[in-house]
Amino acid sequence: MTMELTTAALLLFSVFYGGPAHESFGSSPKSTKSAVEEIAVQKPATLEEYVREYFTDVPLMAEIARCESRFRQLGVNGEVLRGELSREDVGVMQINEFYHEDTAKVLGLNLHTLDGNLAYARWLYSREGFVPWASSEKCWRNSETLVRVNGFKPSRLANAAGAAQTQID
Repeated sequence: MTMELTTAALLLFSVFYGGPAHESFGSSPKSTKSAVEEIAVQKPATLEEYVREYFTDVPLMAEIARCESRFRQLGVNGEVLRGELSREDVGVMQINEFYHEDTAKVLGLNLHTLDGNLAYARWLYSREGFVPWASSEKCWRNSETLVRVNGFKPSRLANAAGAAQTQID
């Protein structure tokens, strides 16, 4: 019963706050040539499960969401979650509007929706690795977290971030 209610709540959430953009974009924020990759998520029961399933290929991104927002997209007021230190950081991945809102709009993504926030985080990760979330690194870089995420060791994190950067160069 709880799973059905949660699934229904997520469905309503996506109806009211929008889904992923179906427009395309390229490697340059001003270009709109290659497609946004849609990630199919199988009926998650919680927002945490949704995020973890969305980032199954990069599980450390889900850990970053845990550290950045404790898997929350909306605040207690029902509006998009804003950062504790910077009000410009929004959503589950705490994307900074000052630096990224214009680019997100060019990409056809809304940082205030769950799917837009996740899709932009994936796009940002593909270009910069884990660097945009360095301020919360003390949380997601601890050895317990990394071991829990595919057996990462802290010394391998730099290699993982470097590999992501190398793949996009």
